[in-house]
Amino acid sequence: MSVSIVGWSHLPFGRLDKVGLEDLIVRAAGEALTHSGIDGNQVDGIWLGNLNGGFTPDIFASSLALEADPGLRWKPATRLENACASGSAALYAACDAIESGRARIALVIGAEKMTGVSGDEVTRILGNCAYSGEVGQPAGGFPGIFGQLAQQYFNSWGDHSETLARIASKNHANGVANPWAQMRRDLGFDFCNTVSEKNPLIAAPLRKTDCSLVSDGAAALVLASDAAMRDFPRAVAFRSRAQVNDFLPLSSRRAVDFEGPRRAWSAALKDARCAVDDLSFAEVHDCFTIAELLSYEAMGLAPVGQGGRLLDEGVVMRQGRLPVNASGGLKAKGHPIGATGVSMHAISAMQLCGEAGDMQLPAPTLAGVFNMGGAAVANYVSILERVR
Repeated sequence: MSVSIVGWSHLPFGRLDKVGLEDLIVRAAGEALTHSGIDGNQVDGIWLGNLNGGFTPDIFASSLALEADPGLRWKPATRLENACASGSAALYAACDAIESGRARIALVIGAEKMTGVSGDEVTRILGNCAYSGEVGQPAGGFPGIFGQLAQQYFNSWGDHSETLARIASKNHANGVANPWAQMRRDLGFDFCNTVSEKNPLIAAPLRKTDCSLVSDGAAALVLASDAAMRDFPRAVAFRSRAQVNDFLPLSSRRAVDFEGPRRAWSAALKDARCAVDDLSFAEVHDCFTIAELLSYEAMGLAPVGQGGRLLDEGVVMRQGRLPVNASGGLKAKGHPIGATGVSMHAISAMQLCGEAGDMQLPAPTLAGVFNMGGAAVANYVSILERVR
């Protein structure tokens, strides 16, 4: 039994001072039900992606979505967490319920309220997702770990600071067309490539423009089984999906090898009976620009150490053969932890259905989505295609 996305919602990402986590969850859930044309009575279960014990630790959040529609009362609801891939964890759990026959229609929500705490607290919380294998938090927190990955890549393949700046400028240019993006401004290559007062080094060699944004936001999806899908005007099917987890301690592996993402992409493409060149576009997890560069190589778009040439050749640009992060990615869109995986799938479904507005790519048929938790620890890859 396969699963299809039959409705969605996407709220604006950014610093939403007057909006709490409860508001985000309820609004996203309600708008997804409206978009799919159903009410809560037709939903068999609710799955919420939200960083467990994170930015709003005092809220028992799993049942908050019930407030979105009276018909949702008494429905089973569960919160799931897998660091920055919490949204995909919720999505895949809902898919499992449908594939097992225990549900026909599922509501999946990803939500996070990150800006209600200080910057130091954000660093501490995210550091808990980046255990280094030693006592205490990793030096420099999450940016420090990806700074180390970037330096390891540079040590092996030469200084790629300009490559990272090109990824940042590409995604910020793409984000201008995304109505939900936190930063809708084309920063340009020169700004992204220059260390300055406005673009300081955060964790060498990573600059501020190499790092994703601290964000509030939510997105939601309605999923349906094969039989239920026929009642909806649109359906985007999971042609395949794969989850691969790796060791958490960095002392147990070489994270820059991106072996977990590589295995997840390989498994998903094999199950989908397609090659990476068959994809129309991809949304990948660019929490830091080095993560997008490593993703090119993990996908099989370029050999190890040669991902930068995809930018030189225009392959991953908006007008290229395989646009990557036409939404602006996490770099421009923002990265509300629990919402990210759901957002990536929602925007991919919009593209495949021709409903992406100014972001719309010409006639896409097959999408790849890569959402990652930690430094290549929890890796989720979906291959999506429109079937209705």
